[in-house]
Amino acid sequence: MKEGTIKVKTPGDGERMANLELLRCVAMMMVVVLHYLGKGDLLGDLTEGQLGSMGTAAWLLESFCIVAVNVYMFLSGYFLCMSQFKPSRLIQLWLQVWVYSVAFGLAGAAAGWLGDTAFDTHYLLTLVFPVTMEHYWFMTAYIFLYLLLPFVGVAVRKMTKQQLQLSLGLLFLVFCLWKSILPLRLETDAQGYDCLWYLCVFVAAAYLRRFGAGFLEKRGRSLALYVGGCLLVFGGTMVLRQVYLHTGSLERMLKMCLEYNHVLPFAAAVGLFGIFYHIHLEGKAAAAVRRAAPHALGVYLLHENLGLRYAWQKWFGSEFLVSRYAAGGSQAAEVFGAVGSLLLWTVLAAAGVFVCGILVDMVRKVIFGLLHRGLMRIGLYRRGISWIESADRVFGTNSGGKNG
Repeated sequence: MKEGTIKVKTPGDGERMANLELLRCVAMMMVVVLHYLGKGDLLGDLTEGQLGSMGTAAWLLESFCIVAVNVYMFLSGYFLCMSQFKPSRLIQLWLQVWVYSVAFGLAGAAAGWLGDTAFDTHYLLTLVFPVTMEHYWFMTAYIFLYLLLPFVGVAVRKMTKQQLQLSLGLLFLVFCLWKSILPLRLETDAQGYDCLWYLCVFVAAAYLRRFGAGFLEKRGRSLALYVGGCLLVFGGTMVLRQVYLHTGSLERMLKMCLEYNHVLPFAAAVGLFGIFYHIHLEGKAAAAVRRAAPHALGVYLLHENLGLRYAWQKWFGSEFLVSRYAAGGSQAAEVFGAVGSLLLWTVLAAAGVFVCGILVDMVRKVIFGLLHRGLMRIGLYRRGISWIESADRVFGTNSGGKNG
């Protein structure tokens, strides 16, 4: 089998690709931006006659960041498709999610940061069973996809180029293309908030990993795909808004172009991947990125916890922006002030939440390490670890995993 032009280092290289790890960090900051704009009530109402300068700018910013979740899953699929399934990794991931869910969910409730979220039995069940209760919808989809890795991982490594092309085409036809062109809501459309869509992204990443993509070989093409895709997302949303304002129809379709399984956000995500693939990082910058990137998931688990989900936006000025600029204005000074303030506070929010999340997860990792060393003194715990390691070896002997 001939490898494509876009591929990663082998596990034997012993270090992460700094350029793609930087993309992981950027994608996570984009996720923070999306949650700041949406949950901070900064996105203008698309059903209203006037969006205002801040509302319009917020939607444009939303359009350029909506690729974040697809990028994050694309990166995961790009690396996972050539990796072995490890029960130990599944357990570690679940434990990380559970600790964040319970610890910060209870802390947020005790601090009074729940807002309109009720502290009831359902809330507590969501904290204790974060995966099956979809405390974090992304983690639910990700963990379910990881559970399928023993099957889909072997499949994508064994399939021929033509088989992958046909399979990928069918997946995208059903879960992406139909919803992107039909002016109606399909009952099976989960808008990309499910494991099935991320299976599509996984297969696409696996195809790129194995066979490459000639279109992305030049950085300019990747840049055009990302910028053009995002502008089309914004333009399509504004066109649908105008259709609604003039006809009163398609209200349920207003945000269709901003949904994860729409063809435009996905294409733009692939373009952004191509941009970062051609970036070369070395020295201290690369080392810093490699140190921070493994903790990027902690940023998501922290700021999207139910105990904090609707509180942190206010700490970064969302209420101030809404109260001062929501009405909008036509004067140049007012427009500049609204847009400038939105960008400033959004950057501060993304950077602040990202740094806090990275630091918190670093502390979490240290605590996990200390607990592990302490518990290793207990025979029952050691036997459990031994069993998990033996389970890892069972999957490690899979001959399909050697296929490059």
